[in-house]
Amino acid sequence: MNTTDVATSRARTAFQAYVGIGVLVFLLMMLAGAVLRMSHGKWLALPDNIFYQIMTLHGAGMVGTAGLAGAAVMWYFLRKYVKLSTGIFLAMLILSLIGVVMILAAIGLGGFAAGWTFLFPLPAQSKGVWSAHAAAGYIGGLIFIGVGFLLFYLDCAIAIVKRYGSLAKGLGLDQLFSGRIDTEHPPTVVASTMVTMVNILGILVGAVVLVICLINLYVPGFQLDALLVKNMIFFFGHVFINATIYMAVIGVYEIVPAYTGRPWKVSRPFLAAWATITLVVMAVYPHHTLMDFVMPKWALVLGQVLSYVSGIPVLLVTVWGLLANLHHSGVKWDLPLRLLVFSVFGWAIGVIPAIVDATIQVNFVMHNTLWVPGHFHMYLLLGLLPMLLGTLYFATTRRDWQESGADRMMFWIYGVAGLVFCVMFLAGGVIGTPRRFAQHAPEWTGHAQVGAAAALLVVVAALHLGSKLIRRLPHAVL
Repeated sequence: MNTTDVATSRARTAFQAYVGIGVLVFLLMMLAGAVLRMSHGKWLALPDNIFYQIMTLHGAGMVGTAGLAGAAVMWYFLRKYVKLSTGIFLAMLILSLIGVVMILAAIGLGGFAAGWTFLFPLPAQSKGVWSAHAAAGYIGGLIFIGVGFLLFYLDCAIAIVKRYGSLAKGLGLDQLFSGRIDTEHPPTVVASTMVTMVNILGILVGAVVLVICLINLYVPGFQLDALLVKNMIFFFGHVFINATIYMAVIGVYEIVPAYTGRPWKVSRPFLAAWATITLVVMAVYPHHTLMDFVMPKWALVLGQVLSYVSGIPVLLVTVWGLLANLHHSGVKWDLPLRLLVFSVFGWAIGVIPAIVDATIQVNFVMHNTLWVPGHFHMYLLLGLLPMLLGTLYFATTRRDWQESGADRMMFWIYGVAGLVFCVMFLAGGVIGTPRRFAQHAPEWTGHAQVGAAAALLVVVAALHLGSKLIRRLPHAVL
């Protein structure tokens, strides 16, 4: 076996590890989410401390796994255009697994239950529910994961600069502001450059806030400004979770043309959309602080205005490009393509509740209700996850997909039950059901019970889709 074959084999093994671990963790976290809704519906009797531990695990697990899966998609396609390090890719996985073990120990053994956002000063003031060591284990786990992601994005940045001369050229800014558009410039490189830029900044801010929170746990005299810490946490967290779908959408840009035989060419609107979202995604998080009245008014206004347009530019050019690519193409529909197309429209639907919540007068009464979980579950469950599944199915089949009646049935069960699950969150928000509450009043349980039933159906469909994907892993092609 020559050097190239060894490198390819190693890269394939790394990719297979990401997919296998990602699918298993996604399924476990979905089951955890179903348990939480069953508790709200009074079908299960969870002690309050256990509920909050599962809630913390569910949030951290879903965000982290979404990031890893999105990074795997980005790495899989970006390496076609630039030279990426398989060693760094594996290092991100190893560091993330170390972080996961620390987080599991902090929650399972230490009882940490402050939520995945670890908002100050709750980790340090648990009223004896968990120790400083447990909080430190959780925060330390996030640091390990963050270091892994930072190494990955730095490797991507270096590779893009080596190939295209600068990140600005990778993003296509030189073309955007000149008279000529290179339609052969890969959309994958544009999206990857945007994600690389914003996530490097987001992770660096996250590293700073994690370290100062860690110091505060053991040196209480080291005072923190709670408002500053909250802004730093939400900047880091909001950028990171939003970037997951901007990595996953690379699969749409690469795979749909493989079905239609039509290249996905960049255009001036396409480059303008990605340039816009590069700036907007970093400035939109203040809509999470609209009820923090000590926030500067200009920041709240900026957060509201930008929230209206945050996802629209890239979403519009993606939907338009998708429809144009599919129009009169005569494609043979199968499960990977269905999942990808469904995911784009799931993403579009998920944007609507977010825009509604970003309106100040609505935010005052809706932000701390189940409306917010409804919005981000739509974004993740109907947008991100099917986008990832469709991409990974393609990577393990290369159009050699034998679709069964069970596959089609599970696709529709996933889509319909997933929509019902999310709508029940939104309906709960409309009647004022609070989020992050372990106990629900009787008038709130009806929505939770319908949501729990839908969640179980989603889990069943995901088990079918996920297990089939794992069985296909040996056939992954790089």
